[in-house]
Amino acid sequence: MVYPDTFEGFQIQDTKKWSEFKKLEFKPKPFGDRDIDIKIDACGVCGSDVHTITGGWGEVPLPICVGHEVIGKAIKVGDKVSTVKVGDRVGVGAQIAACLECKQCRSDNENYCPKQIDTYGAPYPDGTISQGGYASHIRAHEYFTFPIPENISTEMAAPMMCAGLTTFSPLVRAKAGPGKKIAILGIGGLGHFGILWANALGAETYAISHSPDKKKDALALGAKEFICTKDEKWAEPWAFTFDFILNCADMTHTFNLTEYMSTLAVNGEFHNVGLPDEPLPKMMAQDFAPNGSKIGGSHIGSRPEMLQMLKLASEKNLKPIVQTLDISEAGCKEAVEKVKVNDVRYRFTLTNYDKAFPGRQ
Repeated sequence: MVYPDTFEGFQIQDTKKWSEFKKLEFKPKPFGDRDIDIKIDACGVCGSDVHTITGGWGEVPLPICVGHEVIGKAIKVGDKVSTVKVGDRVGVGAQIAACLECKQCRSDNENYCPKQIDTYGAPYPDGTISQGGYASHIRAHEYFTFPIPENISTEMAAPMMCAGLTTFSPLVRAKAGPGKKIAILGIGGLGHFGILWANALGAETYAISHSPDKKKDALALGAKEFICTKDEKWAEPWAFTFDFILNCADMTHTFNLTEYMSTLAVNGEFHNVGLPDEPLPKMMAQDFAPNGSKIGGSHIGSRPEMLQMLKLASEKNLKPIVQTLDISEAGCKEAVEKVKVNDVRYRFTLTNYDKAFPGRQ
């Protein structure tokens, strides 16, 4: 590896061999005047990584280095960078670029920019394919590079970059806070963040899960009550209750959605951030009529929301539940295989990058 011309990362070469990682070199995009080079210290393992390397979300450019929950130190900054200096500890999430000129970008909705570029597996204008954080370095635009508060540890900050923001943004946009009843559905990597944020924002927070063994964690994270969907007629006592259900589950295609929708207050919303490989269950238009409910979804969040989330986590000392693994071919394999079968409480962060990439600048 000869930085800055090439980076090195643990890559997948075949979606049929989706957990067989090889350490390979790749060329980053050309360095721009608002770019930042980051020497990576940690990267969270996201469900998106698994959906991508298995081909569950469709074809991907190969070989690919996934990972979009990146924490590291800035080692080079472009001439026009004003928000980061060399030596700063920073994070990068699931988006690495946008046009920053369109209506969406100018209204703090750059995460919906038609020209947005994902942190891995997406083409830059010059044809370079973006590569993610299971790597020695990452090159990111300053608008998508975020300073990490000192009191948030690197392994805790990593999963905030995607899972944290993905759950925080819709809650803030739904005005979660005092007087609101918010239910978090699916208590896993996303859902445990949902409980943490909703409670910290002041909402009356409820956890909905099919796993009774998640109750203790859900209550400790801030849920007022735990609702188990394995109970017969579980939804009946909760009819017309929730202003907003944040669906973090990855198995929505197996749900009786009308049952869940019945627990919404009038004009309440069932909002999806868990994105399974399978389509949503079939529903009739009239299923929305009894309570005037609606169904929606969202994609990560904006820079202002990321900064607001990190400020909240710092001020209230909020901590996700994280397990760490050393990054290596074996470590990456173990992480994605366990995430695939939900054998993690509740996020993995890959660490010990200096051992995996000795001698890097």
